[in-house]
Formats: sequence, structure tokens, C-alpha cells
Amino acid sequence: MRRWNGWGDDTIEFALSADALGFLADSVGQGTAFADAAFEQACAQIQPSRLAPHRLIDTTAALRLRHALGHSLHDWLRMRYGVIDTAPDGVAFPESAQEVRELLDYARKHAVALIPQGGATSVAGHLTTPGGAQPVLMVNLTRLRQLLSLDPKSQLATFGAGVFGPDLEAQLRAHGYTLGHFPQSFEYSTLGGWVVTRSSGQQSLRYGRIEQMFKGGKVETPAGTLDIPTFPASAAGTDLREMVLGSEGRLGILTEATVRVTPLPEYESFHAVFFPDWAAAEAAVRQVVQAGLSLSMLRLSNPLETVTMLALAGHKKLIAAMETWLSWRGCKDGKCMLMIGVSGRKSAARAALADALKLTRANGGVHIGRKMGDKWKQNRFRNVYLRNAAWSHGYAIDTVETAVDWPRVGSMMQAVEAAAASALAQHGEKVHAYTHLSHLYAQGASVYSTFVYRLAGNYEQDLARWRTLKHAVSQAIVANGGTISHQHGVGSDHAPYLAAEKGELGISAMRALFQHFDPQQIMNPGKLLPLEAAHAKQPAERAA
Repeated sequence: MRRWNGWGDDTIEFALSADALGFLADSVGQGTAFADAAFEQACAQIQPSRLAPHRLIDTTAALRLRHALGHSLHDWLRMRYGVIDTAPDGVAFPESAQEVRELLDYARKHAVALIPQGGATSVAGHLTTPGGAQPVLMVNLTRLRQLLSLDPKSQLATFGAGVFGPDLEAQLRAHGYTLGHFPQSFEYSTLGGWVVTRSSGQQSLRYGRIEQMFKGGKVETPAGTLDIPTFPASAAGTDLREMVLGSEGRLGILTEATVRVTPLPEYESFHAVFFPDWAAAEAAVRQVVQAGLSLSMLRLSNPLETVTMLALAGHKKLIAAMETWLSWRGCKDGKCMLMIGVSGRKSAARAALADALKLTRANGGVHIGRKMGDKWKQNRFRNVYLRNAAWSHGYAIDTVETAVDWPRVGSMMQAVEAAAASALAQHGEKVHAYTHLSHLYAQGASVYSTFVYRLAGNYEQDLARWRTLKHAVSQAIVANGGTISHQHGVGSDHAPYLAAEKGELGISAMRALFQHFDPQQIMNPGKLLPLEAAHAKQPAERAA
């Protein structure tokens, strides 16, 4: 069964070895385990439903609790401590666009707020139930999961928007195709969620981000049905797909999505390359991506992430032997690891890999083969379980991500990590902050930072630590010219910082668009756009 207060399947554990725990203790101090709130204790906090009865709506407390939150650290604090201050008044599981339409009509009639939900993997507060007198209905779309059509000539497939990643791939692979969209949340996130948050998969270098895959679909909005046809290209005014991409449920509910698919790759492999330092590594990956090689993935870890990954990998003797060999090749303290992926026809993939390795060697790169790459692929969707293991030993793990042009990549990485250290120092704590470039472009790169720090074992203290950290690193992103989100969306957690990126005119345009489709403002209120009262203030003017 899926965990109600943590990540993933409750039968899967990511055990931390004694060496790994020692590494964390040396980095930020000894963690102290504490008991989580029981499910029954949390259920007891669920208030009676305020919804008028409807045949599609379930108002039982247990179901409402299981659909109340996503996976931001704030969500985890609420679940783990059993502080369920808000929850939806009911949950519906529509099985067709007609039933979605019925729920929209019900919501308009009774002034009910609707929150669309797929796999509930959001780490940005997309699912937070707004407080106040307005009843809230969570609309779970995971029963809209069928492959509705597949056209081999155009290589387009249409799915119900609630299809989970593994189910989508299984249905495509039965016909010899793949979507190729593999975010870390792949096992539990949905196609509709990827579209409305502008998701990016781990192999986007080959397959593209979700906006390159999304070709059309249907959205049920309070104002009516928005039907987006597919074209290979169009110069006919505004691209309606762009209204839906990144809309985070504010327009309406995406019920169908047509996506570009590709034949299954004949060959795929992942390789690890080490560099002596960050400067060499950054120069190498910039040259590789700007060469336009047919790779599927480039992922570059900075020195501290490299050290952390090796420390948590286990196989202590093997890692020590590898590090000794790397030191002979010039990769000692300060070394950085690059993961390179290739997919496609075997001859073309091998040729692209050879060209990439030639460029890495020119920058001091040392190729160590496929073994670490194979291990990475094996655990690509399991590493997120580390959050559960760390929590059980008294540690929190949080992340932020952004994207900037190449001249700002290094300074952004340093600024975010420094901001995190300063934020936790205000609470007398250390943070273990490390970064990787998860997606690379000719223009620049995403900068994805992870923070590990100790939990206090008290909800209010841990909430204060998280808020200080989140504000500090978000401010650092804004101050250094980055987007507030490259791949996780905005939700409520990042909404206060969006105006710095979009400007007042841009925010007003978005607000007008959502008002057009949702005149009563019942669709996922408070997400993506700042609240009206706080709209005029820039993030720098707000207190942490």
C-alpha cells in the first residue's frame, strides 16, 4: 500500500548504512529519531464535511486525509506530526469527461473550490487546501487512465490525463513505443500532472520536456470545454497548448492529452565520467550540449554532491578502490561526476557517446564505464525513498531547482547553497547543501540543490526552520536572475516569488486568462498566482 505520510510503497525501504549515518552526523550533527503521529490521530482532526451530498463524492475522513497533501516538506511536517490544519471536504473519482463536467456544474452551483489531483507528488504546495469558509472538493483523476488512440503514422497517442507513468509506458510499449518522460516521481505522477506543471524528465535531452511532447487535448473548464486539436505546426495566433501548460489547475481540469511518442530505442546505456574540478566539468558539459550530440541525458554533480553520492552508495571497499584509481588520474578532492545517457539506434548512440567522451577527455574527464550508470538506472526511481530513511533517523531533506543562462550557473549554485547555510545558522543548525545540473541546454542549465539538516522533533520549530530555509533560497534564486521553477511548478510555495519573474503586466495577463475560463475563481484557488492582497508586494519586501 502507498504510504499516507511518506514517499511511495510502504514495502520499499532505503536503508542507510552505519557509514552513511556517520557521514550525516559528521556533516550536520547527530539526528534524533522521534515517533510519527498515528493515522488514527490525524484522522481525528478531520472536520465534518461541508459539502452537499453528491453521488460521485466520498466524504469519509480517512479518504479525505489520504488526499489532503502532496510531498513538499511543509506537507511532510503536517503529516508526520499529525497537524492537519486543513483538508478537503470530499474526494471524487470521475471516470469520464462527462463526470468531470458534472462535478464542475456542482461546484459552480454550490460555490465549492475544486482541486484537481493526479498522483499527489507535488513538492510545491499544489494541493494545499485553502482555509476559510468555502468548501473544497479534491478531484482525483486517476481513473481516467486509458490509452484512447494511437496513430503510428503521426506517432501521436491520446490518453486519459490521470494515467500514471508506469501504466502509460506499459500501454505504449505493448505497441513498440515510448513517451520517454521519466521524472524522479515517474512511478506515482500522472500525464496530466506533468502537463499542467511543465514537468521535465531525466532523459529530456533526447525526448524533450513535456511541452515538446504535449500536442493537444481536452480541458473541462467552468466556462465550457476547451478542445485543442493537433497540428504539426501552426501560425494561427496564440497556441492554446501554452495556456494549459503550467496552468496548475487554474483554467480547469485536463481530461485528455495527446502526446508525441517515439519507437522504443534499440539501444540504451548510461556512463559515468569524473572531472578534477567544477570548472573543468562545467566547461565540458557546456561544450557537449552545444555540440548538439544525440544524447539522452547529461547530469553533472558538484563536488559535494559527488562526495555525498559516493558516501551513501555502500560498497565501501569498491568505492575506495575506485577513488584511489581516480586520484592517480588527477580526480582527487573536488572531483565532479557526470552521468551521460545515450538512447536510440545502436550505431548512432555509440557514435554520439564517442563524440561526447572525446570532448570530456579534452577537459580532463575520466570515463569509468557503465557500472555506475547501470546502478543509477536501476535506482533512478528508488533514490527518492532516501527521504523516508533520513526522516526515520531525524533528518529532513528538501530541494529547490531553477534554471539560468550559462554565465550565471556557477554563481547561482554558490548563492543558493550559501543562502541555505545562512538560513539554518539562524536556528543554530548546519545544513548539508549540494547541487547538480539536472538538465542542460545550449543556452544554460537547470540548477538543482538538495538540503539535508536535522529535525528538532517539534512541529513549530521544524516549520520555522523550513520557512526560513525556503524563503532564503527562493530569494537567492530571484536575486541571481533564475526562474523560480524549472520543473516542479509554482503551487503555493513559490507563488510569492513569481512576480519577480513575470512582472506586474505578466501577472495581470495570467490573472485575466484564468478569470476568463473560471469567472467564480473556484479552480485551485491560491495556487500559481499570488493572492490579490499580496500581489503588489515583491518577494524582497516580505518577511521570512
